Amino acid sequence: MTRHGRPPPMFHDWTNTIATIVLGALLAYVAYSFVQWGVVHAIWRLPDGASSIMCRDVRGEGACWAVVVERARFMLVGGYPIDEQWRPYAVCLLFVALYAASLVRTLWSRWLLAFWIAVPVVAVVLLRGRWLGLTDVPSEFWGGLPLTFLLSTAGFTVALPFAVLLALGRRSTLPAIRALSVGYIEVVRGVPLITFLFMAAVMFPLFAPQGVNVDKLLRAQIAFIMVTAAYLAEVIRGGLQAVPRGQYEAAASLGLSFWPAMMLVVLPQAFRVSIPPLVNTFIALFKDTSLVIVIGLFDLLGAAKAVIVDPKWVGFGVEVYLFAAAVYFAFSYAVSRFSLRLERELQRAAGTA
Repeated sequence: MTRHGRPPPMFHDWTNTIATIVLGALLAYVAYSFVQWGVVHAIWRLPDGASSIMCRDVRGEGACWAVVVERARFMLVGGYPIDEQWRPYAVCLLFVALYAASLVRTLWSRWLLAFWIAVPVVAVVLLRGRWLGLTDVPSEFWGGLPLTFLLSTAGFTVALPFAVLLALGRRSTLPAIRALSVGYIEVVRGVPLITFLFMAAVMFPLFAPQGVNVDKLLRAQIAFIMVTAAYLAEVIRGGLQAVPRGQYEAAASLGLSFWPAMMLVVLPQAFRVSIPPLVNTFIALFKDTSLVIVIGLFDLLGAAKAVIVDPKWVGFGVEVYLFAAAVYFAFSYAVSRFSLRLERELQRAAGTA
């Protein structure tokens, strides 16, 4: 011990070294065990029409990825009619193209904004049919990854302008507008999302006028928009508070009225500051779409849960959930890495300006 009762620096070095060795050994053991279970002793495919007896014989020793291979189509597109499944696959490609285009900063323009609005509309047209000679497919048959993409992307796109109005309303000097904005944000953020989904699915039909029937998927989408807007409003309000007061005064000195000043000067700076929490909210929304299973809609995770209740595949939930987790992780990781890269580019541009 040192004069002040603290361990010598060498003691800390040995402690850190031992902790690193133990942690490395533990990670190596976990990685080795997973490779043995998930690769070496795994069963990847079953003969056509075969039962799952082969997988059950190696259960505990090897993974049964055959359940993923056999039921991947159902998990990805749900119960959509087989003859029309090119439509949900096309919808997935549209959303992937939208996200990929958003990663390229040189493509940022009004056309990209229009693309964000048009893709969900085209997705609904493709999935629903009834137009352009396509077979009518009710929303009850939509599911899997297209439903996850649609609920998250459309929910975020529609909620964002609504959130801007709420954030500005909360900062308004008019007491009535400020009270309404604060009341909406606090009430919605204080109630679980699943409550709004239950209200949309169960309570709304009870209060709707006789003969009025709103699609269940549309009701769920509105619930997501309402909740997401409340959370985004607080994110944007934080960004507005981070904009220096001198920027407001500079906009006023140029003769800009309130809305032009907001659109051209203040909001762009607020959004730049708010990029990390905005992306976090979008990722959370993407994952929260799994809650629609409680009202009878089957997104990616809901379809995965439906697979493991199949008598043939009961007991193989680990493999199914790992597949669903890999899809969620791939999307979330790609979006978060883009957020970090974008944040660095904007900081670099602000530093050179």
